[in-house]
Amino acid sequence: MDPEFIAVLAVILAAMAFDFTNGFHDAANAIATSVSTRALTPRIALAMAAIGNFVGAHLGTEVAKTVGDGLVDLPKGIPSLGIVFAGVLGAIAWNLITWYFGLPSSSSHALFGGLVGATLFATAGEVQWDNIINKVLIPMVLSPVVGLILGFVMMVAVMWIFRRGHPGRLNRGFRWAQTVSAAAMSVGHGMQDAAKTMGIVVLALYTGGIQDDATHIPEWVYWTSATVLAAGTYSGGWRIIRTLDRKIIDLGPPEGFAAETVASSVLYFNALVLHAPISTTHTITSAIMGVGATKRLSAVRWNVAGNIVIAWVTTFPAAAFFACAIYIVVRPLFG
Repeated sequence: MDPEFIAVLAVILAAMAFDFTNGFHDAANAIATSVSTRALTPRIALAMAAIGNFVGAHLGTEVAKTVGDGLVDLPKGIPSLGIVFAGVLGAIAWNLITWYFGLPSSSSHALFGGLVGATLFATAGEVQWDNIINKVLIPMVLSPVVGLILGFVMMVAVMWIFRRGHPGRLNRGFRWAQTVSAAAMSVGHGMQDAAKTMGIVVLALYTGGIQDDATHIPEWVYWTSATVLAAGTYSGGWRIIRTLDRKIIDLGPPEGFAAETVASSVLYFNALVLHAPISTTHTITSAIMGVGATKRLSAVRWNVAGNIVIAWVTTFPAAAFFACAIYIVVRPLFG
């Protein structure tokens, strides 16, 4: 069997493993608020999230192109496939560590950090720093800030509009509304996170010489990435779900609806307008914090939020470190 084909296959399998960990690691993004407010049962919420991820994958083409052709510049050949392989395994390692401790860190930034770390350590390849800064680092800082502010504003608007409503009827109505907002969040997650795996697969196909176009996404890549992400999502990531469900703030149906609506809007805008691969984790978590701050600042458990922010900040360099270490081990296999 052709060595380049074997190397490409190894990278694709690693990408699918990352896709699965991304699904169960980030399942909380789509369902934690709905489960917390009892708008949906956990299994129904997970099934909805899996379907939404599958649908959203087919809408994230531009994000996939950014990941596949906009972050690192690698020459064709087996050594470059070793770089991608190590980068993906570095991201998987960090995903598993943060999942174990129940920290909702960003699988996206773990992937980007792994790619950059392995590329920096290799003799071939170049990091496209302008794109990293403009499409990764700046959105990494801005999306939580935007989510926090919009979450606060959205919740203030909800409280003012429904200020004369009966609490019991409002809660029942917002539980139904959360079915829509949770579905929107699931599709947005698929647009962002399945697209990132598709970008890695396309990068492997291009550097391995399987295809000449660095941005073309074969149809089978859509279906495979979407299916694996959906399977990972349905398996659940209960450690992280419990963090977003109970540990940051006690949410009611109106708060859950506001947080999901804000987060999904930010995801859609970045995917469809800016083509920027942002973190769904950062977006929904910051929206929850913003919504909670409308009650009183002390309603948000800021010690938990602080631990989450530390995980956010360390994700990129930590995944880069793991990718470098893994690259040292696997480099002889891709010589």
